[in-house]
Amino acid sequence: MTEAPRRTALDATHRALGATMTDFAGWDMPLRYSSEREEHVAVRTRAGLFDLSHMGEITVTGPQAGALLDYALVGNIGALKVGRARYTMICATDGGILDDLIVYRLDEREFMVVANASNAQVVLDALAARQAGFDAAVRDDRDAYALIAVQGPESPGILKKITDADLDGLKYYAGLPGTVAGVQALIARTGYTGEDGFELFVRPADAVAVWEALTEAGRDVGLVPCGLSCRDTLRLEAGMPLYGHELTTALTPFDAGLGRVVKFEKEGDFVGRAALEAAAERAEQNPPRKLVGLVAGGRRVPRAGYPVVAADGTVIGEVTSGAPSPTLGKPIAMAYVDAGYATPGAEGVRVDIRGTHEPYEVVALPFYKRQK
Repeated sequence: MTEAPRRTALDATHRALGATMTDFAGWDMPLRYSSEREEHVAVRTRAGLFDLSHMGEITVTGPQAGALLDYALVGNIGALKVGRARYTMICATDGGILDDLIVYRLDEREFMVVANASNAQVVLDALAARQAGFDAAVRDDRDAYALIAVQGPESPGILKKITDADLDGLKYYAGLPGTVAGVQALIARTGYTGEDGFELFVRPADAVAVWEALTEAGRDVGLVPCGLSCRDTLRLEAGMPLYGHELTTALTPFDAGLGRVVKFEKEGDFVGRAALEAAAERAEQNPPRKLVGLVAGGRRVPRAGYPVVAADGTVIGEVTSGAPSPTLGKPIAMAYVDAGYATPGAEGVRVDIRGTHEPYEVVALPFYKRQK
């Protein structure tokens, strides 16, 4: 018997707003409220409001919490300052990516690991298995938090209306405890849209009040509720990888062009180190394929799994994500292609869209970078 999707604390709010709901990683989530394009443009030009409560929070505490995370993850987490966050990955012993993560250091002895919804149990199990020998505890806190994001150029002004926190002093990839709409929150300057913005970790019981307060605070600047569909096109334009598309267990961080997250210089061993050292060497000497951006010459949209081909029809890669880009006004894609075709402007690159070889321009990622 199939389990019914889980619902977030904001489920009734989404339905009252007329959201189109979808099953995503075992959760009933809003796909869109109006049109994906309108929501996308709102985030790029004004602000959007997202429910991300499906993400998986795992708390690691204890005197050796940092040491455990240094062993379990590829990043140098023990060196993280209190109040800062870091993008990192957890890999298998063969170097394959189990998930990409954000880790927040809440205190000297406390960290919060935020995993993708589809991988939260995998990450929790891996951390628990790697905990042996460390004076640290791993706790499943997925039910302890609702996560609300406000993203876009107007987001600092909106949040300032309902918080006493020093947002001007809050750097990108930092988080601090504060009060939002009268309730306790962890306020993080992070996001998955390519815009400035904040992610607010609050108690599920407080989620509706915070959502409503943000809605009211953003009303005069055009804040709109946004679903998962426009979140995907926003992150694609920003060149941000999505697990299951650009990142999989079949790829190492070096294969994905994200070798910078692997910190070989940190003290001690870590899971996957030997395999990742070999992968780093391969990537430097003879990279099999590289992740690139593709911009359409025509109007047809490439989708994940479509072959990328050379002028003579030889398969040279595969699309991992593709969609119409509201910002560029044409279809775009990310794809792994043979290294010989990975240089921006490479000649003769096509995408096989249902038997027709459509011309695409190879470009460097990201497609879009906000003006700071």
